[in-house]
Amino acid sequence: MSKVYRHLFLRVCAWDNLMTAWRKACKGKRGQPPAATFELRAGEHLLEIQSELQAKSYRPDAYVSFYIHDPKHRLISAAPFRDRVVHHALCNVIEPLFERRFIHDSYANRPGKGTHAALDRSQRFARRYRYVLQCDVAQFFPAIDHALLLETLGRVVVDPDVLCLCAAILASGRDVLAGEYDMHYFPGDDLLAALRPRGLPIGNLTSQFWANVYLDRLDHFVKRELKCPAYLRYVDDFLLFADDKPTLWAWRRAIIDYLAGLRLTLHEARCHPQPVTEGIPFLGFVIYPDHRLLKRRKGIAYRRRLRVLVGDYRARRIPLARVTASVQGWVNHARYADTYGLRKALLRQALAK
Repeated sequence: MSKVYRHLFLRVCAWDNLMTAWRKACKGKRGQPPAATFELRAGEHLLEIQSELQAKSYRPDAYVSFYIHDPKHRLISAAPFRDRVVHHALCNVIEPLFERRFIHDSYANRPGKGTHAALDRSQRFARRYRYVLQCDVAQFFPAIDHALLLETLGRVVVDPDVLCLCAAILASGRDVLAGEYDMHYFPGDDLLAALRPRGLPIGNLTSQFWANVYLDRLDHFVKRELKCPAYLRYVDDFLLFADDKPTLWAWRRAIIDYLAGLRLTLHEARCHPQPVTEGIPFLGFVIYPDHRLLKRRKGIAYRRRLRVLVGDYRARRIPLARVTASVQGWVNHARYADTYGLRKALLRQALAK
């Protein structure tokens, strides 16, 4: 075992790493009670976390869960603030080990990537190829198998203490999404398969990172085994491009079989080859070879949101700065499609009332 890998856990527990983790966990949240309360005695809290990690006595606390509708009905789970600090401390150390192994065209939760880079890349592919196969994994976060994830982590993270910390964080989220998962049996399963620990809480930093780790094997399968030259993935949504439908149908069958080994399934009913000229609904936009549109429901949703914000401002419940920040954020996102007319009309309607 190399010196770098042998000392991973010492790096997780290092004071400088914990300080960096705390600052990252605070980013954009300093005004919120959990972050503010922690900051009042930050030194003491960080020493306590360090002591627990070094003594191998650290145990995550319970999550706070709530539903959102954006547009899917999702259960979001927030870890206590001190646990978020630990998540950042862990990811600071192990994420770079995996980053160098990820393929170029994996775009979620990675430095220098993101939604807009994925949109640009998918449109370039749409200009070069005639057909696209659009896939997404059914119940992805609830279905992630803990044993398989730990096995995948263990191929790179060989420090047993770091793996034990990963296992503790994983175990803390075991039942959070149990009600969101519909049991699916795979070939060779017996009834005990229903008891396999599974599920990553949506909202955790570690969950976002581990989602990429879990599907990295699929990425390499598509690139190396299927030899698909035009493939990209954003979390559990992924696109494959080709110039003929039979190739995409063959890849679809191979992917379904491969995902079964990861105990995952596709939404097969909506996973079929189609011409790129019909438009590719992806990440809130509809992509065509020569232009992009914002999904209609996204425009409608923000019109409603802006109407509420303007009403709150006129009733003096919120400051103008909050409305301005919201508009600037939405315009910055919507400008990645052909939305000049939509943006102009929406803002005019809001100001006219």
